[in-house]
Amino acid sequence: MKPLALAVALCCALAIPLYGHAASPAPEAGTTAIKPASARPAPAWVTASNANAQILLDAQLQFQPEAGSFFGIPGYDDKVSDLGPDNGARLRKATADAKAKLQEKLQLERDPNVRQDLEIMIEAADDTIESSLVNERLVVPYTDAPQLIFQGLKGLLSDQTPADRRVRALDRLNAYAGIAPGATATTVLARQRYEERAANAELLRPTKLEVEQALGNADTYIAGIRKLFAQYRIEGGAAALDALEKQFADYVAWTRKDVLPHARTDTRLPPELYALQLKQVGIDIPPELLIQRARLAFMETRAAMDRLAPLVAKEKGIAATDYRGVIRALKRDTIPNDQLEARYRTVIDTIDPIIHRERIVDVPNRPMVMRLGTEAESAAQPAPHFLPAPLVGNTGQQGHFVLPLSNPALADKSEAYDDFNFPAVAWTLSAHEGRPGHELQFTAMVERGVSLARTLFAFNSVNVEGWALYAEAEMIPYEPLDGQLMALQFRLLRAARAMLDPMLNLGTIDRDRAEKVLIGDVGLSKAMARQELDRYTFNAPGQAGSYFYGYARILELRAETELALGDKFDRLAFNNFLLDQGMLPPDLLAKAVREQFVPGQLAKR
Repeated sequence: MKPLALAVALCCALAIPLYGHAASPAPEAGTTAIKPASARPAPAWVTASNANAQILLDAQLQFQPEAGSFFGIPGYDDKVSDLGPDNGARLRKATADAKAKLQEKLQLERDPNVRQDLEIMIEAADDTIESSLVNERLVVPYTDAPQLIFQGLKGLLSDQTPADRRVRALDRLNAYAGIAPGATATTVLARQRYEERAANAELLRPTKLEVEQALGNADTYIAGIRKLFAQYRIEGGAAALDALEKQFADYVAWTRKDVLPHARTDTRLPPELYALQLKQVGIDIPPELLIQRARLAFMETRAAMDRLAPLVAKEKGIAATDYRGVIRALKRDTIPNDQLEARYRTVIDTIDPIIHRERIVDVPNRPMVMRLGTEAESAAQPAPHFLPAPLVGNTGQQGHFVLPLSNPALADKSEAYDDFNFPAVAWTLSAHEGRPGHELQFTAMVERGVSLARTLFAFNSVNVEGWALYAEAEMIPYEPLDGQLMALQFRLLRAARAMLDPMLNLGTIDRDRAEKVLIGDVGLSKAMARQELDRYTFNAPGQAGSYFYGYARILELRAETELALGDKFDRLAFNNFLLDQGMLPPDLLAKAVREQFVPGQLAKR
């Protein structure tokens, strides 16, 4: 079962297991009905759709309550993931029962928007069941329990969570530690689920790299949890924290003894499992075709960088003229860690007026939030990411653009990122993680009252990351030359991802050669290249191609729309319409543009 959050190494602080469809949160029986916070009243069809969504939410949230509280759904702040016996079979039964109820609703529903949302949720239910079955048949269920626990507590102990909800972190801590009445320690349950299937030698084990990374980060996670309880002054947790620290140590010792010796060194996924990964993130073409398209984009982007680099070199007084040398020179203008937030804030404050002046998309009338990541956050997500605010019951909380300072998983602690801490790169990172990228898309879903089906159940990385890369492209003409070069470098990275992720999983390239592409051609640091390769092979295989593919699908749709409308094409209206659709996958998004946006624009005088 895939968590709701992007998944996305994407943009949330929830763990990303290998398998599953977007699991979505639900309210407890007897709690207030779910209603997204919105700056304008939700249409009647959205209210009806959200009532239907609670059927599937009720079925699935019991297995992953952390996702529910993370997104603002009441009643789940004290609960933890269900790793009990037969959890897969119980998930499938609950989901199948909910699907049957949704199918009954579909038979009677006549509103086209509500019908589409019902179809989205029925498909999401099917995908959850399929994913659970495939993984149960192919995979030994290994869980990085310390990371899961850190993420679950971090989701509550945050500035985005109201103070009256943060206190429930103590209840969740006690449940994780097995101290709460009727609870069993999460590390014990995780170990039991692994051991009950480990005797089957045909099942896929975790990778050696994945296990080693988990072992190396366990101490960072417990330290991070202690800091969170101290920071937010949650009292009464000393005994549970001590118990949890001991449980982490025991889990590490067990993992080192019983899991690591049997971990696989071949990081390739079986074709069936990799195909499932691509489907879950929204990539609906064969991996071979994705590689073919990405190769062309890689070469074209590299050529564009070669043309731009001499102009940047001349403007900045850089001796080198090839793009690799110019990027190396730009990186030497390092921003000290204690000045990073302020320097990024300067760029962020410059972007909003440009978006407004150039009529790119409507933006909120409040500043964006950006901060540096803690060491524990960086261990869990060692790349720039967006941490969304609650999508439900939002009372003004804002999402955070989080910038890590390091990759704690690196064995060689002397290696460091040099990819995010120089002035030229702040432009494209701010556009992607902030505005008009992730921050604006998630804020729009809250403020515009998008239905839960189109936010939680339609969630796909192709839409989310495609929009953010498209947002980068929209900003390039208005950025300084060095900022434009770095935007192209990150576009080159997305093309490289769409090549290397499937090539590594299909066995047509090895890790060493892929690392040389990332460092030598793309220009990444060794630390960033390591994070990328870990992402392709075990942290989130398949997801990395969603940036390039989603961007390509939006560009194709925009070209089609411009041709259809001619002089009546309005970029502001088009981009706003895309955001109004929530997380629709590419085909449904294109259908909405063709059947609603284009006729509506043509009807205008």
